[in-house]
Amino acid sequence: MPSMRRPGFPIIAAVLASWLASWLAWGTAVGAEQGARPAGSSYVGRQVCAGCHAKEAQAWRGSHHDLAMQEPTAATVLGDFGNATFSHRGVVSRFFKRGDTFYVNTDGADGKPADFPIKYVFGVTPLQQYLVEFPGGRLQALSIAWDSRPSAAGGQRWFHLLAGERIGHKDPLHWTGRYQNWNLQCAECHSTGLRKGYDAATDSYRTNWRELNVSCEACHGPGSRHAEWAKTAGKPYRADDDKGFAFPTASRWREAWRFPEPGARYARRDRPADPAVNNTCAACHARRGTLAERDQPGAPLADTHRLALLSPPSYYADGQQREEVYVWGSYLQSRMFQQGVTCMDCHEPHTAKPRAAGNALCTRCHDAAAFDSPQHHFHKAETAGAQCVACHMPTTNYMVIDARHDHSLRVPRPDLARELGSPDACTQCHAGKKPAWAAVALDGWYGKGWRQRPSIGPALHAGMTQGAMAVPGLLALAQSGAQPPLVRATAARMLVPHMRAPLLTTARELLHDADPEVRIAALEMIEPADPANRVRAAGPLLGDPVRGVRIEAARVLAGIAEAQMPEAQREAYRRALGEYIEVQRQDADWPNANTNLGNLYLRQGRFDEAVAAYRRALKLDPLFASAWVNLADAWRTQGHEKEVEATLREGLAKLPRSADLLHALGLAQVRRGDKAAALKSLAEAARLAPERSRYAYVWAVALHSAGRPGEALAALREADRRHPYDVTLLGTLISMERETGDARAALGHARQLAEALPDDPRVQALVAELSRGR
Repeated sequence: MPSMRRPGFPIIAAVLASWLASWLAWGTAVGAEQGARPAGSSYVGRQVCAGCHAKEAQAWRGSHHDLAMQEPTAATVLGDFGNATFSHRGVVSRFFKRGDTFYVNTDGADGKPADFPIKYVFGVTPLQQYLVEFPGGRLQALSIAWDSRPSAAGGQRWFHLLAGERIGHKDPLHWTGRYQNWNLQCAECHSTGLRKGYDAATDSYRTNWRELNVSCEACHGPGSRHAEWAKTAGKPYRADDDKGFAFPTASRWREAWRFPEPGARYARRDRPADPAVNNTCAACHARRGTLAERDQPGAPLADTHRLALLSPPSYYADGQQREEVYVWGSYLQSRMFQQGVTCMDCHEPHTAKPRAAGNALCTRCHDAAAFDSPQHHFHKAETAGAQCVACHMPTTNYMVIDARHDHSLRVPRPDLARELGSPDACTQCHAGKKPAWAAVALDGWYGKGWRQRPSIGPALHAGMTQGAMAVPGLLALAQSGAQPPLVRATAARMLVPHMRAPLLTTARELLHDADPEVRIAALEMIEPADPANRVRAAGPLLGDPVRGVRIEAARVLAGIAEAQMPEAQREAYRRALGEYIEVQRQDADWPNANTNLGNLYLRQGRFDEAVAAYRRALKLDPLFASAWVNLADAWRTQGHEKEVEATLREGLAKLPRSADLLHALGLAQVRRGDKAAALKSLAEAARLAPERSRYAYVWAVALHSAGRPGEALAALREADRRHPYDVTLLGTLISMERETGDARAALGHARQLAEALPDDPRVQALVAELSRGR
């Protein structure tokens, strides 16, 4: 992301500046739990596995995992390649065969039609995609896919995955572009033992895999140690016998769950499953970024991947899925997860199908008499509305036709849907009805007590919309032992923009948390602190057993001289920083990884390397706005203002409506004294990105400094309307209103500030002062 910087115009002497930047000293540094990785193993292939596990191998055949990726044959290709044509926004594509080879004639990387042979088929149902081989080891996924559903369901047709967009051949989202590249986007989870093999020097791939599809060792890990163990092992096995695997994968799904007594509403697990059971599924069923190639399924996700938190646009404010989040982040919010349910308690891992059909799956643990009855769901038995998933796992279509169930398994809250802007399961089925109608219906069925059920939605929604007023609610979520760790980590990250002295104790406590995602979020909370406090807080986590935590600690400390760190931590810092750099280099085919490296080098004073990293990001994606802004900022740090403006104008030639670039250009124009041009650029940035309160704030300050206080106040008041309880906006409004003699307006805004910061004595003193002057 673009680095935050102060506007170049003279800033009003803000009454509240001191407590916007105050930090207190930290207490005792945190420790980190220790752990060791088991000895490695090598891949042996599914044929070796099937020799002893024939039943499991047979169940796997024909599963979505088996059919994740295949070579194209008459049996595997589902689409119509009988000279079928498909037209999309002026491009006519034709699907045909020459001998045994399947082809598509469509627009290529130069925009001209050409014949492309199909190298692999990708997936099976409800759609199938097709991969084309390009120079440099690339496999590109066609944006035209085959709808493999039956004709009666609307299938057996070609369709475009980006039907609502015009994607030209120069766009990175074009099927020949970087973001439709299999090696970059898809390969890790559709093959076994994959090595991406990206070479940054040539921007090419030598990708290879142990098996083309998702086979045994994708979930169990490399099997050589297990195969050796099996040669001599015999029953009864020792309880501590790892059977040659790094992590256990048995869920004990059949015997683990029992109803504790007759008439009990819920079954209980006899003992917690090993976390590895769920972690096995996590890496490929989560919205996440990659930290390391993963050969040991079952390890904590944060050791190999960076999980997306419950933030927009991926999720709605109440945590429901919005964009495609691949199940894991939803499931981590659920009561099922908190009660110990594993993925394999519900899904047979070899067939990848549910263990029972319909409500029978749920009534294995939920008493059928209590829950699978009209007295509970108030729908006619055996109808769609009587299905548990209809209310508790509503679907959202991704890739146009792929309906995915939301695995947060939440109780519907139509009373909150309008307030939060989130979907309502009831009116998803009852088309034409409003959530308020559904809420009244639930009142009639259950009374109004259901409206009092706790929900994370109001607190997270406030975190997105209510500025500093959201802090108490976010603080309560972050500290709540009753909340899932993912919710707590999300709340902690939302607290970052509001960090003040009273929140430092919370950050320190969260650095001790058992969950790595919470520790990572807590590290983000302490990043704005001064170097001494950052070292004291983050230093111990440089040795964290989870890779994601220790590299985040290194990132937070980057740029601080090693001499400011305790001598005992310096070697751990170097190792963790090396890991962070390796993560970015491994993902060097992603523009953002190169920008991350540039940001790191700039913090370390390595200017030439930072510029090279930003330029490489732009070579990969010339439309990556953050790289343009950060490259310009690198020039600014060296005092090269001509290069700053030239860089920003070059970016704007490609992205003329980029608010980030226009805002940065406005600041550059301020620095060279062209206030008229700066006002125009800053105004346009604020107009294009009304969700960015800082852009409105900087524009207003610029107007004020240009001698246009009335317009400045109007801009600030409009921004305050959009972003209530934004401390910076309120503080600036108070200062400007006092300056213009509008004491009544200043008092009103001071009272709003006091609502947002009720424990700050300086705000209370300000309110008292303004009240006396009325």
